[in-house]
Amino acid sequence: MADVKKIATRDSYGNALAALGAEHENLVVLDADLAGATKTGVFKKAFPDRHFDCGIAEANMICVAAGMATTGLVPFASSFAMFAAGRAFEQVRNSIGYPHLNVKIGATHGGISVGEDGASHQCCEDFALMRSIPGMVVMSPADDVEAKAMVKAAYEYVGPVYMRFGRAAVPVVHEEGFSFQIGKGEVLRDGTDVAIIANGLMVYEAIVAAEELAAKGISAMVINMATIKPLDEELVLAAAGKCGKVITCEEHSIIGGLGEAVCSLLSEKLPTKVARIGVNDEFGHSGPAGALLKAFGLSADHIVEVAEELCK
Repeated sequence: MADVKKIATRDSYGNALAALGAEHENLVVLDADLAGATKTGVFKKAFPDRHFDCGIAEANMICVAAGMATTGLVPFASSFAMFAAGRAFEQVRNSIGYPHLNVKIGATHGGISVGEDGASHQCCEDFALMRSIPGMVVMSPADDVEAKAMVKAAYEYVGPVYMRFGRAAVPVVHEEGFSFQIGKGEVLRDGTDVAIIANGLMVYEAIVAAEELAAKGISAMVINMATIKPLDEELVLAAAGKCGKVITCEEHSIIGGLGEAVCSLLSEKLPTKVARIGVNDEFGHSGPAGALLKAFGLSADHIVEVAEELCK
């Protein structure tokens, strides 16, 4: 595990845009004065005429993207998650969601792992905000390979899409050539005692936790649920039915995100004991990403503790 290659999914986003841009002339990229951080600068270098810096005016950027979509272009509007989902929420809702336009939102620097930027930039509410918009697809990849495949799938999908990418480098768990499907979860490890459903950087932590649990005699299924909306209901129900106990893991508030989506489904269709691991009802704070993730319980060790308690 120590030798696993690590890549930040924001880098994957920039590289995927550049690759797709070479294939599709109708793909355009917008940024809000953060091309270096969001990595859309990679696309800008390759296709300067199709990259538009809208300045520190995220709401305006979303409206520009909406207008472009009405002309047949496929715009990827990019900024930090706090600004793309938070500051521009009204424009995303009314200018993209309501008319169901073909705009893709690439939100980087999501979650606690933004680290030293502190609570003002550590957006742990974006899944909840974007899930509430009718017709919006909401996704968060586990690693570099899935992130690049996700961007391609987003381009091919007709309709609004929100994708969250991370600042911190994360281990690569997928093989090159991995096939990504919007709305489909992925069983990374089978098990019978507890199902761990995770997304984003928590997927790797879930894998590590499952290995530690196996050594303790607990069989854990690990599911990568990169698409939060639409949720893969069939897979969630099958996992809950097989294991009888579920743990959800996300770098997001336990309010409104993956955990709540899973709980809503199970409470209606298959009442199941669920433990949610995420950011509790609190703001983040400044500090090194790794230390913050541990402090907020977003770690394999904490997943193991929760699973052991759940399986007593």
